[in-house]
Amino acid sequence: MKKDGKDFINSGQKIELTYNIQNTLRTIGTKISSVITRKYGMNSLSEDHVTLKLRGSAGQSLGAFAVRGLTLKVFGDANDYVGKGLSGGKIIVQPRNSFVQPSHENVIIGNVTLYGATDGTLYASGKAGDRFCVRNSGALAIVEGCGANGCEYMTGGSAIILGDIGDNFGAGMTGGCAFIYSEQNNISDLMNMETIGLYQIENIEWKKHLLKLLKDFQKETKSKRAEYIIENFESEVQKFFHVVPDEVINKLEYPITKKSKIA
Repeated sequence: MKKDGKDFINSGQKIELTYNIQNTLRTIGTKISSVITRKYGMNSLSEDHVTLKLRGSAGQSLGAFAVRGLTLKVFGDANDYVGKGLSGGKIIVQPRNSFVQPSHENVIIGNVTLYGATDGTLYASGKAGDRFCVRNSGALAIVEGCGANGCEYMTGGSAIILGDIGDNFGAGMTGGCAFIYSEQNNISDLMNMETIGLYQIENIEWKKHLLKLLKDFQKETKSKRAEYIIENFESEVQKFFHVVPDEVINKLEYPITKKSKIA
């Protein structure tokens, strides 16, 4: 990367590089984030200023501490700790072109996603493992399903799950919010309701907000799941559940009425 990215390192030129990767390569993107921070600061670069296109399986901690201006786009899958400490960067993970199964039935990123993330974006066209968005405090994440303990101890940011969830969702969640697109009959039984409430999406501003995020996600990942929801949004939006911590119910950008509460 140091050799290939010399134009950026020396003069700040916008670059796009492509590599094949394997799962023994860990913390991809962390060193270049360090270069960006020391040379240009954490927030001075525009989005996608440095883009790394990666083909294969990423090892642990893909995009750890990635900062604004860096985009990591993986065609394949990634191990645990994707986006650990994410600090403004963008991570996109989508299946290889040869993959033909429904993406929302396929686990594409591992456990403990976005642990301690403060800012940035994660798009994954597939399911996440356990402890998705654990201790997330500011990042946006969109995936197509997750395992147990999703949004555990989350204090900020947003999560959109376009698929089924696992047990104990929202345990200790005190900030941020989540949207879950699911037809699971027992979805409230899968949640830890000690600190959160479950709501229908009725406010038109929330619907506009959700639709915009889905369009951004579909544009980046080519997700068939998102494409279907977007094309049939007026009917499919009724299948979303809005998860909001009790502590922030009156502090959100758009209001939520008591009559929309499900559980």
